[in-house]
Amino acid sequence: MEVRDAGRDHTGAASVEDTVSDLDLLRAHVSGDRDAFGELFRRHRDRLWAVALRTLGDREEAADALQDALLSAHRAAGRFRGDSAVTTWLHRIVVNACLDRIRRRRAHPTVPLPDGVHGPEDGPATGGVEPAAPVPDHDTAMVVRDALAALPVEQRAALVLVDVQGYPVAEVARILGVAEGTVKSRCARGRARLAVTLGHLRPGAGPAGASRPDVPDVTGGNPKEPSGVRSGSGRSRPTANQQEEA
Repeated sequence: MEVRDAGRDHTGAASVEDTVSDLDLLRAHVSGDRDAFGELFRRHRDRLWAVALRTLGDREEAADALQDALLSAHRAAGRFRGDSAVTTWLHRIVVNACLDRIRRRRAHPTVPLPDGVHGPEDGPATGGVEPAAPVPDHDTAMVVRDALAALPVEQRAALVLVDVQGYPVAEVARILGVAEGTVKSRCARGRARLAVTLGHLRPGAGPAGASRPDVPDVTGGNPKEPSGVRSGSGRSRPTANQQEEA
């Protein structure tokens, strides 16, 4: 099987290649098709890029992590056993690449450069679209990003996937390779930390909240979360030793 001219034709209709499954593309890549892996990446690059950027909070770091992850996936494709969806496998590799960079960065801290305004020519080499807040909320987005960056890496990864990217808890558990209860526990702990750090952004929370009535709750949570897991208030939350160890 060969994949060529993937995407849409000149009429705007979906090409035949769009009907080929992710698993077929991966198998074609393993069999020597030079175009198959590129098509697989094209399908999923925007979400993979968003996960990398939200997890790392830095465009350059995210682009490097995504490149590392795709090289790993390209080389390890022959070892894919098919016990999960291809997209789950790709996300797992990307998240692991991000977490590795976070751990290395904490072991060898550096002074980050200011996050300036990027023009179109400064877009990520991945071709993905950077998730960004509207200009009036730029300061708020920076505060939220810094709060996420201060979380333990496991909690941050779980929150990015569940609350920011909207993946179901069961899918996140497969991506991270942990039990669903562990994902819920990490999210609950991360949300509790964010509720304390970002409580001043909530409407009505003193002068800062009153001056920005349109700021939404920072982490709405996945709608399928159990009723015992709250996403933003931090009230009546179980103590850490009552929750499953992350």
